[in-house]
Order: sequence, then structure tokens, then C-alpha cells
Amino acid sequence: MNKKIYLPVVLTLSLIFATAGSVNAVESVVSDMQEAAAEFLDALSPELKAKATFPLKDEEHVNWHFVPKTGERKGVDLTDLNKVQEIKLAELLAASLSPSGHEKVQKIQDLESVLYILEGADHRNPELYYTTIFGDPTTGGTWGWRFEGHHLSLNYTIVEGKLLSNSPNFWGANPARVPVGPTTGQRTLKGEEDLARALVLSLNAKQQKMAIIADKAPKDIYTSANKEASPLDPPGIKIAQLNKPQIFGLTRIIDEYLHNMPPDVANDRWDKLSKAGLNKITFAWAGPTEPGNAHYYRIQGPTFLIEYDNIQNEANHIHAVWRDFDGDFGRDILKEHYKHQH
Repeated sequence: MNKKIYLPVVLTLSLIFATAGSVNAVESVVSDMQEAAAEFLDALSPELKAKATFPLKDEEHVNWHFVPKTGERKGVDLTDLNKVQEIKLAELLAASLSPSGHEKVQKIQDLESVLYILEGADHRNPELYYTTIFGDPTTGGTWGWRFEGHHLSLNYTIVEGKLLSNSPNFWGANPARVPVGPTTGQRTLKGEEDLARALVLSLNAKQQKMAIIADKAPKDIYTSANKEASPLDPPGIKIAQLNKPQIFGLTRIIDEYLHNMPPDVANDRWDKLSKAGLNKITFAWAGPTEPGNAHYYRIQGPTFLIEYDNIQNEANHIHAVWRDFDGDFGRDILKEHYKHQH
């Protein structure tokens, strides 16, 4: 296919996604996040505050994971908090996520109760989610925070009052489709799965040959909980090799991940993807395309990677993550910040 035919479509998409975003709008989100984080800390006892806080330079800032780690995670979990403190945490989450993203967080936590019904294991507990604050959340300050537990790891880094990283950004669902209880049939990460399958099924035979990189899905996402992520090979099919409806299909998948965050943050992120080169984005799939089979996909561009798998528990267990090659935990920008300070 001729790249020139579809490049205007990519540019049009860039305009559509970027219209609502602005630096001032994102700074407003950061201001709300900072205020909520400060109020959360103020609501804690001295003992809990000491438990919840670490220096921003501490190695704990990059010590993330998405598996159950009972007794190993740092910070305060929900069992530590009283009702007032829980409300302050909910306000911090609401400031840091879109309404749909906040709802996903709650559903992922609730799935721990489903797993307790299925397994009876004590570590399946919807209250074992931990909040950690790195640095001091002051107006115009440099700090970060994390909300993490089984199948969730949300990481934010703010430098001089600007949101410079909201990755790694991990979401999981087990069971992906609830088989028992009052929420039977619920699919917490429905869009992440269905939109990608719709895209791969829309490809013709020649396109599928480029996009489908393996007949069998891998055991898990390749980047796991690595502290840094790098581009993966093979990348799959290029956006320039898709037709117009397929390009919209691909951007709908990206949008599903972006809009876990507040709208202004999502649009600002799309603007950054556009500047890095939308025409360089690729899509790859592994495994059968029929529902119910273990499968995997990834979307990557010059600066970012989305990885997804639904493999375990007879393809009823989803892992999905957004990584930034240079920006996870605000790593490289923080280096420059501290270098400038000194």
C-alpha cells in the first residue's frame, strides 16, 4: 500500500484527539492531584504517614509489580485506613483517573472477592491495595505516587508541578469474564480485548501475514514488571499498511488505554504520540483470532508500548500495560532535573 494515501488520515486523527488537550488543562489536573495527595497525607496519623511516604529518589519508586505480594508491598493498604482516610484516597484516585478509569480500578479490586469465592485463599482480598507517596506533594513541587495491588499498578511522577509520567500503567482482570456470583458475565477489560480482535479480524490475508507474528501466544507479556521497557520485535504491521477503517480501529484501541486517565491528560498524551510519529505505530498479534483461545497483542510507536495478553486460566485472565521507553517513572526527566539542581 502507498503510505501517502493514508497519511492524511493519521494527521486528521491527531487533530481529533488533540483538540481538547492543553498545557494549562493538564496543569489543572496536576493541581487537583497535588491537593488531593496532600489532603490524604494530612488525614493520616504520624505512624501511617511514615509508612506511606518515601523519598522520590528511593529505589522503592521503581519497585513495582502486578502479582499478589502479601506483606511485601510498601505503603498503606486499605486495611490501614479509616473511613475518612478512605474517602481522601478515593478523591486522589478520582483526580488521577477518568471516571471510566476509576470504575475499572474498583472492578479490578472487586474481582479479588470473586477469586476468594473460587479459591478461598486469604491473599484474595480487595483491601490489599497499597498507596505510596514519593517526595512531598506541594504546589509546583517534584513528587510522585503509586496505587498498587494484584492486577493494578498506577504510577505518577510530577516534576516542578508538571505531570511528566503516568507509566508504568498496568491493568489486569482475573477472571476476565466472571463465572460466578452477583456479577456473573461481567468483563472488566472488555474493550481492550474486543477492539483488538475486531482489528485483527478486519485484516485481509496479506495484512494478517504481517500482523500475526506467532501461531501461539507467549506465556505472558514480554516486559513483565521490568523497571525499563524497550521496543519489541517483530513489530507487526505498520499503520501505513492499513486502510482507513482499520486505522480508526487501531486508534480506538489506543484510545481505550489513554482514556483511563483524565481527558486532558489523555489528549496531551495523544499529542505527544503525534509529535513522535503516528505513521510509525505498529500492531502485532499472536495466537488464534477466535474468542476463547489464548492470545496476545502489542501496539508500539517510537516512544511507547502497549502489551496485552489473555492466556492463563483457559484464556480468562487478562494482563494489559502501557509502558514508555524513556519516560517510565519520569526516569530520564528526573535525571535531568536533579542534574540541574546540583
